[in-house]
Amino acid sequence: MIRQLITFELGEQSLGIDIMAIREIRAWSPATPLPNVPEYVRGVVNLRGVVLPVLDLRMRLGWGLTEPTARHVIIVVRIGEQLQGVIVDAVNDIVTIQDADMQPLPDVGSSEAASFLDGLATVDNRMILVLDLDRLGGGGGVTMLAEAA
Repeated sequence: MIRQLITFELGEQSLGIDIMAIREIRAWSPATPLPNVPEYVRGVVNLRGVVLPVLDLRMRLGWGLTEPTARHVIIVVRIGEQLQGVIVDAVNDIVTIQDADMQPLPDVGSSEAASFLDGLATVDNRMILVLDLDRLGGGGGVTMLAEAA
């Protein structure tokens, strides 16, 4: 089966999200912080009347806090039944991969980041970490945000 991914950057790392989960890509705008949410939930933004939780993907993956600038973007994705935004450094391009191009993650011990990944794909001599959005959203972001509201 063929999959299309939107690829983006987090620091020096290339990641990808299935294009069918993406609703839009928007310029960075500051999020309104909320109390009592996990530290990777940066707050909420108003997206045409819809309150959208914004996740710091770098923090969610355990790679440190993102200090957003004007060059950062928010990728709006559907995770389960809810739209959520994820902060990324920059969007790259759309790539097409075959299921056969996907490699499982090597066993390198327990890693929080690895639990959010679907696998690795090699495209044009670059490794792309493919996110599993269901696992990304299932770790408390949606639940915790609902409890805080």
